[in-house]
Amino acid sequence: VQLQASGGGLVQAGGSLRLSCTGYGRTFSDYIMGWFRQAPGKEREFVAAVSWQGGSTDYADSVKGRFTISRENFKNAVYLQMNSLKPEDTADYFCAADRAVTWGTRTLPNEYDYWGQGTLVTVSS
Repeated sequence: VQLQASGGGLVQAGGSLRLSCTGYGRTFSDYIMGWFRQAPGKEREFVAAVSWQGGSTDYADSVKGRFTISRENFKNAVYLQMNSLKPEDTADYFCAADRAVTWGTRTLPNEYDYWGQGTLVTVSS
């Protein structure tokens, strides 16, 4: 599956952004979908994941209560609603697809099979 992320931009601290990721080429509902982020000079880190039909979600502790992941399989899309943004949320955000057949903690980048390009989120203080 090919993935294309969008929705990044510049926002003030406390503001909100909604990232989108659209999948092409394969049955979108076959994949667990995740969002990761990578700040300059840092490793790529897990942000959130959602199960095949959206019934289960998982979040990094740093974003719990502020970010919400969701998906619309009929649109081949996954979203990341980001509220109460902080300067430390500044990073390139990547969507990823995982062919796993069982749901569980999947927070490592090498557990995901397909990646989109990054979309930059910059949060000013």
